[in-house]
Parts: sequence; C-alpha cells; structure tokens
Amino acid sequence: MKDTRRKGTVGQRERFKDERHDVYLERKKWPEPTSCGTCGAVYQGGRWTWSSSPAGGNVITCPACQRIADNYPAGFVELQGPFFAAHRDEIRGLIDHIEENEKGEHPLERVMRIEDAPDRVLIETTGIHLARRIGTALERAYEGHLTFKFGDGMHTIRVTWER
Repeated sequence: MKDTRRKGTVGQRERFKDERHDVYLERKKWPEPTSCGTCGAVYQGGRWTWSSSPAGGNVITCPACQRIADNYPAGFVELQGPFFAAHRDEIRGLIDHIEENEKGEHPLERVMRIEDAPDRVLIETTGIHLARRIGTALERAYEGHLTFKFGDGMHTIRVTWER
C-alpha cells in the first residue's frame, strides 16, 4: 500500500533549534552523585533533590545558589493595593507556605529576597515556576487582578497581583 501522506503537513513534528541563552540552564548532566557545596542539594537520578549527600561525590554550586550569588533573579512578584496592605501578614504566611512546598519538591525554586515597603512587596525568585505559583495562589485565595509578563526568551517572569 502506498503512503499518501505529504511531507510537512500539519501533525508532523518539526525539528527546531533551541536558541535559549539562559546561562543558569543546565545543558549537561552532572556526574552522579553531585552535591551543592552551598545548600546541600544533591543531583541524582537526573534531577536535584534534598536527599543526603554521599561521601566522595562531585561538589559544585547548584544553579539556584549561583543565581543567588550573582543576584540574578528569574522571577519577580509584586504585591500591592489596599487589600494587600490590610492583610499583609496573612498573605506573607501564604507565600512562605508556597515556597516551603515548592522548594521541598524542587530545590532550584527558591525565594531569593523580599523587599518590603509600606505600600507594596517585591519578591525575587530563582525560578519562574515559583513566581507563577505564588501569583496563581494569591488569585485563587483572594481574587484580585493578576498579570504575567515573560521576558528574556521566557526565562524571566514578572508577576503582578493587586487588590
């Protein structure tokens, strides 16, 4: 039977060049076991975990600790508005809980810094996923207005929540 499918039609997977230029994105697998000398995270099974660091393994600085040392956040979350000002402690508790859960499963997703001003808060994160998760959790819990803006080839995100 003759194959009548045309090359290049919809549904056929196309190969593309990945033009990402994120210096913190790991392009290779580390020899296992590898641990971070700063935070103690361990690279094994192809991912970073919080398991115990075996003796004699490779020691490096993980991408999250490197971002923190370089002061180069990937995520920015800005919280503002009268509702935020009135519920600041409650909202900060929710953010701490989200970070704890996310960091427990994904060691490279961490809060780097929190700039606390009277009328707003700016949270800087090591990854875009934690920033996005904080924003969606705030919108789900308190409604309000949430915006996402990706930049730098989708390697950075700015999340703004206001109510």
